[in-house]
Amino acid sequence: MMNTVTFNNMLSDYRPSLMQSALKFTQNYDDAGDLVQDTLIKAIRYEEKYEEGTNLRGWLFTIMRNTFINNYRALARRTAVMVQNVDPWSYPVTENTSKNQGEGKFMMEDIAKAMARLEPVHSVPFLRYFEGYKYHEIADELDIPIGTVKTRIHVARRLLKSSLKMYGGDFARRIED
Repeated sequence: MMNTVTFNNMLSDYRPSLMQSALKFTQNYDDAGDLVQDTLIKAIRYEEKYEEGTNLRGWLFTIMRNTFINNYRALARRTAVMVQNVDPWSYPVTENTSKNQGEGKFMMEDIAKAMARLEPVHSVPFLRYFEGYKYHEIADELDIPIGTVKTRIHVARRLLKSSLKMYGGDFARRIED
């Protein structure tokens, strides 16, 4: 098994070719640099999953491609949510506006408290799924079976739904989605 210094030196040798490919993906130098950095961080994080003697370049490019796809999906979801939102300036402002901000703050605090009460075995897969990762990606990252990932996400949803039941059915349905 190779040591970490050797592995990191090998990674740095691939940085220029990773940057060229990242530029093709992103069409932006700064975004390409971020993508390469994310790729190298994940490679270092999962160094033990790399099998010495196999194609390191291919492994790195697979990590980069998957990272780009996941980031793209997350951006598409955020953009879709923003596009679907109603323009807040199209409605007259009333005294309820400040009331709603206060309620939203309390709701966010309750969500944070509910999440903090979850055991990491449930919260980590739930958060990864919420971030847009697929079940198989979560299973690979956590090195657990895909069925276990699904079960843990289901349990997290059920516990959150129970902890946040004071917000009613509409909120609970959003947790299920």
